[in-house]
Amino acid sequence: MSNPLLLDTCALIWLAAGGGELTPQSLERIENASAVFVSSISAFEISLKNKKGGIELPCDAQSWYLKIVEFHGISEIPINHHIAGASVQLPDFHKDPCDRFIIATAMIHRLPVVTGDKMFANYDIDILL
Repeated sequence: MSNPLLLDTCALIWLAAGGGELTPQSLERIENASAVFVSSISAFEISLKNKKGGIELPCDAQSWYLKIVEFHGISEIPINHHIAGASVQLPDFHKDPCDRFIIATAMIHRLPVVTGDKMFANYDIDILL
């Protein structure tokens, strides 16, 4: 078993699609992680992408999210005042507020992030592409 990790929203979507753009190394780390987490902001982001037509899902976004999280044994980290406050204090490398919540979550919980977003590397977190 390897250390726990955090999936960004795209990594969760790719995992649900059977791997998508995840590297074989990232898939192996996810499979062997002692725990896999996702930020609750990912539920919002997936719902928003679905509403705007950026992602097609076989059912409503909330049901899809819950099924994927349960199927893969992923635990959700809720956004609290610590994460919300830390997301605002981050340097402005990344402008996307959802990604800033995920970055702050990774920093506070000391988790590496599985992401395809190279902007995450500008912050003091470990990333897996």
